[in-house]
Amino acid sequence: MSRTPDVIDEPYAVSDSDIASFRDRAFVKLKRVLPDETLGFYGAEISRKVQELNTMHLPMEERSTYDRAFLQVMNLWRQSEIVKRLVFSKRLARIASELLGTDGVRLYHDQALYKEPGGGFTPWHADQYYWPLASARTVTAWIPLQETPLSMGPLEFSARSHTLAAGRELKISDESEEQIGTLLGNNDFEHVVQPFELGDVSFHAGWLFHRAGPNTTDQPREVMTIIYMDADMRLKAPENENQQADWDAWCPGAVVGSVIDTPLNPVLYHAGYAT
Repeated sequence: MSRTPDVIDEPYAVSDSDIASFRDRAFVKLKRVLPDETLGFYGAEISRKVQELNTMHLPMEERSTYDRAFLQVMNLWRQSEIVKRLVFSKRLARIASELLGTDGVRLYHDQALYKEPGGGFTPWHADQYYWPLASARTVTAWIPLQETPLSMGPLEFSARSHTLAAGRELKISDESEEQIGTLLGNNDFEHVVQPFELGDVSFHAGWLFHRAGPNTTDQPREVMTIIYMDADMRLKAPENENQQADWDAWCPGAVVGSVIDTPLNPVLYHAGYAT
């Protein structure tokens, strides 16, 4: 295990077809991005910190739709040096930059998303509703820490739905599930849901509509996510209270109209600095 952390900084060969598919459909699932032993090493620490830091203890039947969907613990990189090594992975950040076509990417924030046994569905939504970011040059790496069959509730994507402006004003809720689902059906967007093998990592754009089914198994669906933005991303004036909350939490000290260059938003990869 002594060399396990090293692989996370080694390059991964993203094909031209994968890049083209991402830019067309706004998501891509890549095979064998991380080895089994690497996922085991980091997954054990992530799970330990989620158990330690989780604040949701209500019985499932007493929770909202949002809270039944997953346990959510954010910016674990600030709580563990081991998790920080994964979040700061040059391998993952370089993939994100190549998919976006940017010179580099910086961190927006990370979050662990653990769908408990019996956990509910995650409603249709677009992540960037929550983000006070001035452009669409954002991408989330979705990293399952175990094989994720359909019964566990892997991500479901609506291909090319990032082109749809309607529905972007909806936060994750029963309303978003119903209204966005109807919009997507009326516009005939392709619905893509597949199991994830161990080592698969998906990347999806901030304005892509996506959801996840319930976890009907007796095991937790353990996922780590890392949200990347263009290294030159600027802060925009918040358009809703959630964007204001994100500014306060994940970009403190950033200034509207300026590059989001704060201690919480370091550059994780830049082509000019790559070795």
